[in-house]
Amino acid sequence: MKTRFTVVVLLLVGLVAGCGQGDLGEHMVLLPVDGDPTVSFRVLFNVGSQNDPPGKEGLAALTASLITEGSTKAHSYEEMLALLYPIAADISDQVDKEMTVFFGRTHIDNLDEYYALLKEVLLQPAFTEEDFERVKTDRLNYIQTTLRYSQDEELGKETLYEFIFAGTPYGHIEEGHVKSLQSITLEDVIEFYNNHYTWENVIVGLGGGFDNKFAKSVKKDFERLQKGKAAQVAGSKPKRIKGTHVYIIEKDDATATAISFGFPVDVVRGDRDYYALALATSWLGEHRNSFSHLYEVIREKRGLNYGDYAYIEHFPGGHRRQFPPENVARRQQIFQIWIRPVPNETRLFAFRAAVRELEALIQDGMSEADFELTKKFLKGYILHYAPTTDAKLGYALDDRFYGNEHEHWSTYAKMLDELTREEVNAALKKYLTFSDFKVVFITPDAEGLKKALVNNEPSPISYQSEKPDEIYKEDERISTYPLEVKPENITIVEVDEVFEG
Repeated sequence: MKTRFTVVVLLLVGLVAGCGQGDLGEHMVLLPVDGDPTVSFRVLFNVGSQNDPPGKEGLAALTASLITEGSTKAHSYEEMLALLYPIAADISDQVDKEMTVFFGRTHIDNLDEYYALLKEVLLQPAFTEEDFERVKTDRLNYIQTTLRYSQDEELGKETLYEFIFAGTPYGHIEEGHVKSLQSITLEDVIEFYNNHYTWENVIVGLGGGFDNKFAKSVKKDFERLQKGKAAQVAGSKPKRIKGTHVYIIEKDDATATAISFGFPVDVVRGDRDYYALALATSWLGEHRNSFSHLYEVIREKRGLNYGDYAYIEHFPGGHRRQFPPENVARRQQIFQIWIRPVPNETRLFAFRAAVRELEALIQDGMSEADFELTKKFLKGYILHYAPTTDAKLGYALDDRFYGNEHEHWSTYAKMLDELTREEVNAALKKYLTFSDFKVVFITPDAEGLKKALVNNEPSPISYQSEKPDEIYKEDERISTYPLEVKPENITIVEVDEVFEG
């Protein structure tokens, strides 16, 4: 894998007009766009939840939230909000496993005013006790109330990551656990900021209608950060999965069952096999797209849920977004299938259907017709992934993370022209599996599900309206699709225990 953390200048020559601002050093990514009336900022620190000290899980995310949702040395948080409001701008943060990004966008007429506030927020946080208690309480409420009881889809996917990466630096959600969050002190936050928010750890991204003079002034300002580079964290290589392992979150009042399952894959952006898998995964389950096969099998033909999707890299917040987010790059990715909540009585049928389709894809490969149709679809579809300067800037930072010389989407388009069906089908057999994976169910009657899984019980379904005969015949095959799950590979937890300790 080509991931590297050495920082080199990235000049996106030819991507947009106006490049050639000169070498401003290894800590900047510049994406000037002639005629753009806005300027986008993405300030990336090479630190994330993998850097949380043991017992302080959630510290990276809490620190970032306290920076954007707290006071500065010159202004209270309320005063900062009042100053940002007239210029219709904000300053946001995003924390993932390996990176923390602060981002915002403003009209060039308000550039000086906005940038003054941005650098104040990042370079002069006050870290007051009052702000700390408020933000910490918000983080706890998110885990204890929102994530556990209002976001079953996200709860399942986040639990799956913990399930797969247990025992590694990736082994906890970015927000942390209840007990670890409760143990974090304001002194912990200040120490974390001092250790990780350094000049050596930062990459400042600028996009849009800025000039070289402004870029130089930004560099000069951020050089005021403390010096020092924190020790790098070892990669999060999870243990090999053997067989099917099941984690059931029992939620008695759940009216539908959310299902997520997956396993690690050793490919990242820039690898040729990444694009081969991306093509096949798009056919299988492009996010929120009726083009995909799983969508057709589970939703369109049987009406069991809203949608069914597949991914070969991290895709958080799928319930609220159409396209992948920027700046969640990771050295270790997973393949996963997300089955949006289905009626509880059809949970095992839907799970069987998805695993069965995955097996068919791996064993049989893509047909020539599906391969050509998916290539044609993706050539147009990927243009929507980064339509704005801000999104392109985010992907440029990700390219830096992965050590790729060429822009991801231009490489993607090039690979769509070069890849053969034989390459795609070979990659499927090399990297994917339909028997060795982990799965998370959020559902009532966990013991009933465990019994059905262990005993490989058939899972027939019925419909309120008539279906074509071919559907009924296929249903019979799906309902008896063999499942091999050992009782010792099934864990059951109550929903209020998830992310607790």
